[in-house]
Amino acid sequence: MANNDPSKIRFAPKGAVYVTPAVGAKLPTTVGDGKTPPDGYKSLGYVSDAGVVITPTVTADPVNVWQSAVPVLFNVSAATFTVQATFAETNINTTELFFGANWVAVTPEGGGTANTWRLDLSSTPALQEISLVVDWGQGDTLSRVVIPRSMIQERGAITLVRNANQEYQLTIDALDSNGGLGYVLTNQNMTTSIPPASGS
Repeated sequence: MANNDPSKIRFAPKGAVYVTPAVGAKLPTTVGDGKTPPDGYKSLGYVSDAGVVITPTVTADPVNVWQSAVPVLFNVSAATFTVQATFAETNINTTELFFGANWVAVTPEGGGTANTWRLDLSSTPALQEISLVVDWGQGDTLSRVVIPRSMIQERGAITLVRNANQEYQLTIDALDSNGGLGYVLTNQNMTTSIPPASGS
């Protein structure tokens, strides 16, 4: 069958990003239903309309030899798998992930119900390992990226203005997990038909 099939052109009109601590994470093995967080994961809520950018990168160095003006092969020197997104909600999950600290309720003087929450920023912050899941889909076709171990590599600035919501931009890099960076799941049939041998 020819590969010129417009029904296999994919968009991502819906999706979600989920996180959980990497240690003890129960990694999902199916694409899910496109609505429910994987067991043990928390949603980071709305993402800006720029969506989620997933970037796998392989850096290869050329091996040059005396007998040739071009490389004779390439040797892999680095590999990365990066997820970048800007989160639009100011909720406990996005803010704790962004600042790398936990909210604590402050009890009013004299007792009573806490009406203030405090998040302390350390001068020597501890980097947290997280497990990350990115879901997206179009109609009944669902896909999921699972990163068992990752860390936040870069944080963007929060802009406080009158006419735009606060946003939390994060770049998250995968870490090695038993020789892997992560995996992709989909319910789209990816069966490849092998052409019959010549003369059969």
